[in-house]
Amino acid sequence: MITIIGSINMDLVTSVERFPKKGETLRGSSFQTVFGGKGANQAVSAARLGGDIQFIGRVGEDDFGKRYIQHLNKENIITSNVKPVTHKSTGTASITIAEGDNVILIVPGANEAMTVEVIEQAKDVISKSKIVLLQLEIPFPAIEKAIEIAREEGVKILLNPAPFYPIPASWWDSLDYVTPNEHEAEQIRRDKHFHPNYEEKMIVTEGAKGASYFENGQRKLVSAPTVKVIDTTGAGDTFNGALAVGLDTGLSLSKAIEQAVAAASLSVTAFGAQGGMPIREQLSRFLEGEE
Repeated sequence: MITIIGSINMDLVTSVERFPKKGETLRGSSFQTVFGGKGANQAVSAARLGGDIQFIGRVGEDDFGKRYIQHLNKENIITSNVKPVTHKSTGTASITIAEGDNVILIVPGANEAMTVEVIEQAKDVISKSKIVLLQLEIPFPAIEKAIEIAREEGVKILLNPAPFYPIPASWWDSLDYVTPNEHEAEQIRRDKHFHPNYEEKMIVTEGAKGASYFENGQRKLVSAPTVKVIDTTGAGDTFNGALAVGLDTGLSLSKAIEQAVAAASLSVTAFGAQGGMPIREQLSRFLEGEE
């Protein structure tokens, strides 16, 4: 079983011809609500590839929260540890798209209710897992407690350091895999607490180039296949979910990365963070060259 601990956001996406000036009202061309949040995205990615997924997160006691739990259930994700809180709204990301760019305003909302106590209450779930997958969109004390429990129970820990914050020095020895993108990797390597020995824990996503990792001191690159790109949103989350499934099912690290790169490549061929995330059969056909 894979336990994913992280954020849940409803993305509110507005498209407009240009960004408004201060105090100005413009007519937009489209609006839609899209399920998002790095934790939930990665859970959906893993579940669609056949993973046995337990998700730990928080939503508000509002319509967005109810819709999101229903959505996770439909994706065959175990939601017994996804609970509504009364004092916060469900997390949101208000995204305005214009002029080939975007601006994003995030309100963490119920994600801030991810406390040490929440993680302690889920200790049995974490201890029974083979892998715990974490990101940095929930409070650090909760992440630290999850790392502590997983380490004590011998559970492998996969950390996606996004959105980027420096990784505390005390975490490194407990982490099994760290999955930054190439920009985050540069920042990590510049950190005074980074030791060259940590390099072999890193699996770096490099966009259209694929993903790289170090093995026995040698850098290796898993190249990404060429696809028609529609929307790159959620590609990194797809990668992390797929990587967790590959490792959980006993694939070698190189094969798990190959699977994750292929899944991320497929994900960019459709709109939305979760819209293009492939199911297991689709990914298998793609890996066999049938798509």
